[in-house]
Amino acid sequence: MQKVGRTIRRRRKEGKTDYKARMASLKSGKPRLVVRKTNKYMIVEVVETDIAQDKVVSLVSSKDLLKFGWPKEKSGSLKNLAASYLTGFLLANKSKEKNMNLDIGMQRNVHKGRLYAVLKGAIEGGINIKCNEEVLPGDDMVFKKEEFKTIVNKVKGEISKNG
Repeated sequence: MQKVGRTIRRRRKEGKTDYKARMASLKSGKPRLVVRKTNKYMIVEVVETDIAQDKVVSLVSSKDLLKFGWPKEKSGSLKNLAASYLTGFLLANKSKEKNMNLDIGMQRNVHKGRLYAVLKGAIEGGINIKCNEEVLPGDDMVFKKEEFKTIVNKVKGEISKNG
């Protein structure tokens, strides 16, 4: 007689949903800071969950940085550490919720990478998310090139001014 195993859910099989992490997030009752990366941009959302439905409260893409003074000739670099940091900072200023959990989904967890640069920007923008400080990239990594340091300071000032 053949032993029958547990059926793997479709979204888990496709690599889209980690049900254990999702259940823990649902139990906390806090909104989630959802970070996704595409081939060109970083997308950051504040998502609230109500039973079986998710509702996007705020959405920011790194493409929005062009409105706040990111140079058009640098638009090909809207996924680097500096742009990721600013995207998180922009969402923090846009969001009314200030207490969240981080949700990076099934993406690879690389310490001091772009996903954590978004988290660093969100934390410095005023969002309260518990995390280990060692996983966040340092200022020396975010502002590796001097030109990005001036761009970040300029855009950060515009974001703070226009909110």
